[in-house]
Amino acid sequence: MIRDSARRIRDVRERLARETDLWVASAGDGGVPYLVPLSFFWDGRDVWLVTRLSNPTGRNLVARPRTRLALGDTRDVVLLDGEVTAYPHDEVPAEAAEGFRAKTGWDARGAGPAYRWFRVRPTDVQAWHEEPEIAGRQLMTDGEWAVGCGPDRPGGTGA
Repeated sequence: MIRDSARRIRDVRERLARETDLWVASAGDGGVPYLVPLSFFWDGRDVWLVTRLSNPTGRNLVARPRTRLALGDTRDVVLLDGEVTAYPHDEVPAEAAEGFRAKTGWDARGAGPAYRWFRVRPTDVQAWHEEPEIAGRQLMTDGEWAVGCGPDRPGGTGA
């Protein structure tokens, strides 16, 4: 059965709340791509990541603050494009740090100054189950959920 946009948005938000790891894509110097798995926390609006500034992903996210995040396999895909803001431990919102700790079991605030927090604010979201849903895959554009399907609209889900 092909899901409508409202159902897909609910499914995406539920997966973001439930799953612990996702794939993070970034671009290095000269456009060299990097793809790594990282644990994350979804606060209902933003995705929070933690990684070292000395690794390629950390450096790339600071230098080029755009990323693509991916969940799922080829039969149940979620792609999230977003704008990235980096935070040192003492500036990350307490709710995000505590949510990350509760979800992943790791209190990254104690990891030391080599690590940074990265907030990914979604700008575009796509989701589909196999080929029949590809046509309606665009669920968010320019930071706005599909008309009538956002978290505060009929058919949407709350944070």
